[in-house]
Amino acid sequence: MATRKTITEYTEYDDGYDDGVGLEPLELLSKDLKLASITMEPKLARFLVDVYYQIQNSRVRADSQIRNQPGEPHALLTWIAKNTRAQENSLRRAMQAFAEARTVGQWALSQVGVGPVLSAGLSAHIDITRAPTVGHVWNFAGVNPGIVWKPKTKRPYNAKLKVLVYKLGESFVKVSGRDDAYYGKLYVQRKEMEIARNEAGELADQAALKLETTNIGKDTDAYKAYIQGKLPPAHVHRRATRWVAKLFLSHWHQVAYEAYYGVSPPQPYAIAHLGHAHLLEVPGWPM
Repeated sequence: MATRKTITEYTEYDDGYDDGVGLEPLELLSKDLKLASITMEPKLARFLVDVYYQIQNSRVRADSQIRNQPGEPHALLTWIAKNTRAQENSLRRAMQAFAEARTVGQWALSQVGVGPVLSAGLSAHIDITRAPTVGHVWNFAGVNPGIVWKPKTKRPYNAKLKVLVYKLGESFVKVSGRDDAYYGKLYVQRKEMEIARNEAGELADQAALKLETTNIGKDTDAYKAYIQGKLPPAHVHRRATRWVAKLFLSHWHQVAYEAYYGVSPPQPYAIAHLGHAHLLEVPGWPM
């Protein structure tokens, strides 16, 4: 039977379990493991993307605890923050190796605002052989407003990919002040356009639809905007980020399709048949 020794003598049980004092950093990603990341199956890559964001959330919480600690933070909090950050960095390097092993991953990484985790996540979730048009990608990612998840039916999109695309849009917002941020600049332009349309009352139908389909507290600023036929700032922002994320996905699809099949993909229905505005050229492609 294991006996616990006093903390002044040792820092662990006889059975090898650490007592919480003098903890060592976790093992970092080795060169061999990084190389192995290149050949990961998409299923494993999807899992690691999930793990990355879970670890990131834990690190953010630990950092918050440290900032709010009166006086010197507890050693365990510091250890958690240090090691979760190390795990984040290791997983990011693994995701970069996975992304760089694919043409579409390389292209995505060349765009300002798209890092290794986002690039790897898109490659892991989207199978180009099952997406003959970008519309299939939009549907799968849950950014097609025409597709509604009805009660008691199977979700018509991939929830994790939808979150990833949301993070993608917000990432373009963060880099929108940079001169070399192609998609960040487009986000700014789109938001200005959405604000102008909103102020002109052109989005009143969207405001009415929101009131009809969503239970919004009548004491909120959002309700006050909707009832006047206007979208609140957060809704306008979301429309702009979704638009730029969908544009990026259309470019991602073109790169992935041409890299795999060697020919250009079919044009979206709205462009090929309805005569809508042409798509913007894919930046940095061919590479």
